[in-house]
Amino acid sequence: MDRNVPQQEFIARARRVLEIEAAAVSSLIPRLDAAFEQACRLCLGCEGRVIVTGMGKSGHVAGKIAATLASTGTPAFFVHPGEASHGDLGMITRRDLVLAISHSGETAEIVTILPLLKRLGLALIVLTGRPGSTLGRASTVTLDTAVAEEACPLNLAPTASTTAALALGDALAVALLESRGFTREDFARSHPGGALGRRLLLHVADLMHSGDAVPAVGPDATLGEGLLEMNRKGLGMTAIIDERRRLLGIFTDGDLRRTLEHGFDLRKTPMRKVMTAGGRTIAPDALAAEAVRMLEQYKINALLVTDPRQQLVGALNVHDLLRAGVM
Repeated sequence: MDRNVPQQEFIARARRVLEIEAAAVSSLIPRLDAAFEQACRLCLGCEGRVIVTGMGKSGHVAGKIAATLASTGTPAFFVHPGEASHGDLGMITRRDLVLAISHSGETAEIVTILPLLKRLGLALIVLTGRPGSTLGRASTVTLDTAVAEEACPLNLAPTASTTAALALGDALAVALLESRGFTREDFARSHPGGALGRRLLLHVADLMHSGDAVPAVGPDATLGEGLLEMNRKGLGMTAIIDERRRLLGIFTDGDLRRTLEHGFDLRKTPMRKVMTAGGRTIAPDALAAEAVRMLEQYKINALLVTDPRQQLVGALNVHDLLRAGVM
């Protein structure tokens, strides 16, 4: 074992791996043909689930592809081919479709269950580097994932071949996603614990301050009274409302700096004179993601929440969105 390998040698080896794997993925592009289209149509027409299977490293790839399909609108799960012949075939129904991954196309555990899959009358999509193999010949559709070489210097360890299979699985999942009209909201519903889920499932009403926690003063309140309200509520602004709580304007920390520069009297200046008329508002049923977009677009730190009658019902600022994990 040579422990004195120069740093540049490690980097050169890594670059070689990435170049080989990038070439393996790029080589798939001209091979996308009617077979890929047929595979997509089979998946779209499947009334059950897409059963993804593979052994060894291909099994790990199969598990990831199954997870990607499931999270993007195509019901799918992974079945271990070795366990399938020992009872797990009971998880597969006649309404399902099988997606098998085998670089050699001769994986014994998958070949063993082929007769049973055929007896169920299931469509079989095979991702393989050898289309003329046993699995390739038995498939309904064969997708060619052959690579010129593995990134392993011995040309043995599955590296470029598994990368190619994984990339083609992603291509299949995304093609199906778009065909199904799968939306960001659909994705969020299957990822409620993730950041995107929080952004798309949370509404402004879930995050806003309401009731007495909303800073608000009348138009005749003095500038000093407005500042006291801002300080009490701690949102960096206050709304200016009429007697029916209809929004007239907003006064922010930025407005305060401008009023101080012009020498306004805190005890005599009414809020109507220094407020920004109207102000940026958002509806309580709007998505939190929309609030984030508005803050970024208008370069502001807070929003007032109003109902259809322009009555003030809440307020939120950038810190509320940060705490909720939507920024």
